[in-house]
Amino acid sequence: MSRWGIAGTGFISHAMLGAIARREGSEAVAISGRSAETRAELQAQYGIGTGVETVAELAALPGVDAIYIGLPNHLHREASEVALTAGKAVLCEKSLTTTYDDAETLAETVVSSGQFFVEGLMYLAHPIYQTLVDVLRSKDVGELRHITGFYAADIWQVVNPAGKGTLYNLGCYPVSLMHLVVQTMCGDAVFSARDLTAQGNFNEDANVCDAAVTVRFANSVLASLHSTDSYGMAHEFVIATTKGTIRFDHNPWLPDAEANGFTWRGYDGSEMQYSVDVQGDAFDHQLEMVEASLAAGLTKAPRPSPRLKDSLEIMRFLNDWEAACA
Repeated sequence: MSRWGIAGTGFISHAMLGAIARREGSEAVAISGRSAETRAELQAQYGIGTGVETVAELAALPGVDAIYIGLPNHLHREASEVALTAGKAVLCEKSLTTTYDDAETLAETVVSSGQFFVEGLMYLAHPIYQTLVDVLRSKDVGELRHITGFYAADIWQVVNPAGKGTLYNLGCYPVSLMHLVVQTMCGDAVFSARDLTAQGNFNEDANVCDAAVTVRFANSVLASLHSTDSYGMAHEFVIATTKGTIRFDHNPWLPDAEANGFTWRGYDGSEMQYSVDVQGDAFDHQLEMVEASLAAGLTKAPRPSPRLKDSLEIMRFLNDWEAACA
């Protein structure tokens, strides 16, 4: 039995609580949040026995094995540090933080605590991403040349302004997928060896609401990404190699049992579609990954899910993208 404490009562906590409710052997035993009324509603809906106000109170409960940090991202560092210091495993929702300095400080606490920690880029735990990694490692796909990524969602009305805009709410998805592709096809060192240029529009909160970036890695691989939270619901991710392209057939960042997969189209006219026959959505598979890691005594997630060093590289890129938009 894995006993979970849930930090936060927002919409994202519902996704995690739903996954816990669907998984045999998992139980949400406690929840923290500022509003006693909202806590009580979630306790009743999901059968959660204990409700407390603060993360510190949550982390002090002896019956909690692991804590999910579902708070706004500008609160992730402090909340994660409280949980880790109390000896709890942590699944922290994306983005890791909103600044690289906070991310580095959090990373130091992760290492010193010796506890399991993973950033909640939940989609990477879905089995379709192990399939993608296997395909990318095949010599049949050729060498990486270019990546195009785009994520748009009209969510500006509901996001917390302290979260620093679209890059940390949506842009982290194409950036993290670009990171996985570059790392898989080009090695660990290439992602950080890059130049980038960017443009952005700013909203009334002085946050980036529309952002575009062009990247040239040191091995001459190019990439272009766009993120916006001011309009639309659209997504695109294409990997171009010397032999063909890989294009996702569904939203790459919301895979589930029915809508997951990508298509290889060779320049020679060949075509191959890839998908996996599984149950559950990305949150279900993320929960399974975390609990399997804890059972194995691991302190970091296995790839394709992000390890701590991967999360730091992604955060550095997001901060550089934001700075280049100014």
